[in-house]
Amino acid sequence: MDKMSDVKLVKQLTKTRDQFNAEISKRVLGQQEIIDHILIALLCKGHTLLVGVPGLAKTLLIKSIAELLDLNFSRIQFTPDLMPSDITGTEIIEEDQNSGKREFRFFKGPIFGNIILADEINRTPPKTQAALLEAMQEHGVTTAGQTYVLEEPFFVLATQNPIEQEGTYPLPEAQLDRFMFNIKIDYPSHEDEVSIVKSTTSEDDKKLNTIINRNDLILYQDLVRRVPIADNVVDFAVELVSKTRPKSDKSSSAIKDWIDWGAGPRASQYLVLGAKAKAILDGRPAPEIDDIKALAKPVLRHRLITNFNAEAEGLSTDDILIKLLEEG
Repeated sequence: MDKMSDVKLVKQLTKTRDQFNAEISKRVLGQQEIIDHILIALLCKGHTLLVGVPGLAKTLLIKSIAELLDLNFSRIQFTPDLMPSDITGTEIIEEDQNSGKREFRFFKGPIFGNIILADEINRTPPKTQAALLEAMQEHGVTTAGQTYVLEEPFFVLATQNPIEQEGTYPLPEAQLDRFMFNIKIDYPSHEDEVSIVKSTTSEDDKKLNTIINRNDLILYQDLVRRVPIADNVVDFAVELVSKTRPKSDKSSSAIKDWIDWGAGPRASQYLVLGAKAKAILDGRPAPEIDDIKALAKPVLRHRLITNFNAEAEGLSTDDILIKLLEEG
């Protein structure tokens, strides 16, 4: 595609982003940064992990986004007895009424949607988690030797409750790495909470209009890959990720003291892709180093494994990332 049509697409996307924000604010108040990050992940074909206590409108936010994008929405409530086939689908024997012949027929599970809400993903055993995570990686489901391709766009938003750990199955680091972002949802401000209470205790149920259709979204996803990026911005992203690795020559003594394992190359890829998406959402032709810095925490916080020293000093991965960005 020529540069001129790409420039038009960027302008169209920026205008669409403003319409999107105006429309979603009818139902979801505040949380603008979280909405922006989810949009970035959508444009990058990345999946997102949302971490927040119950009652912060995670489900409402995701369902509203699906409405605005005119996409099929599926919600999967993860429980200890959930089986892989409950997610992917199952085969049942069906008899042909004319011939009397019996054959297996595959009934698709809730994973065959466009936007999937995996609610409380850490409440289900690893075998079931793996079925979802395989679909996330391969964009397909294999059952009884047959592979079924998932319809694009395909986007998983998984949620976790940070305060309840009893009876949960924490996601292994290798599986956490498949999520582009780990987004922390905090309590709303006083002003936002007042508006939320007024809005949700009235009779007014606001309908949302479709802002982006399926074909346009795929066009924008392809556009992200074509966004040019300067070598120094890529170098900054790779160096930042290298600094999280205690065995790297570039890491500081503090990182060596606090971190057991740093982020892998996938983090660098997501930082660069995310910066490209952030730039065009803001109407800019190319990303800057500040775009990398702005996405460092959601991209890196679930990819660092802290050690006892960090815990003893009461340092979270966010605290360490703030210090890292101050150094850089």
